[in-house]
Amino acid sequence: MRSTFFALFCLTLLCPETIRAREEIAGPVTAEILRVIDGDTILVEARPWPQQTMEVYVRIRGIDAPEIHSHCDLIRAGAEQAQHVLEDMASASPTIQLTRISGDKYFGRIVANVTLSDGRDVGSDLLLAGLAHPYDGGRKPPEVCDRD
Repeated sequence: MRSTFFALFCLTLLCPETIRAREEIAGPVTAEILRVIDGDTILVEARPWPQQTMEVYVRIRGIDAPEIHSHCDLIRAGAEQAQHVLEDMASASPTIQLTRISGDKYFGRIVANVTLSDGRDVGSDLLLAGLAHPYDGGRKPPEVCDRD
């Protein structure tokens, strides 16, 4: 672990333009969906190279689904609906393509466009269904709950 960190640190100092050029990988990378975490995150087994696999959490680029752990019943219900729709998509198309792959602001997951085997874009489908909102990686608006 320490040697990997040291190597990345040295590369950043020696050739920062190379690091910037690698901030986003065009793809496509084929992956199998292992589990749906919530309405905008999945766990996949990606195959970035022949005979190589890796498990990674993927945040679907461009969307934000309601939070499952919200204190608001209405928001939690929307989160569960988004999660169920994403689970249905995953069961219909367990093999997906990841494109525009980049690191996420949280360690341990990536951000990517996710395309189903029939060519549909998962993020666009969730947006069109009203189950997610557009998201550009910035600050999320505060959670609002109508409890009437």
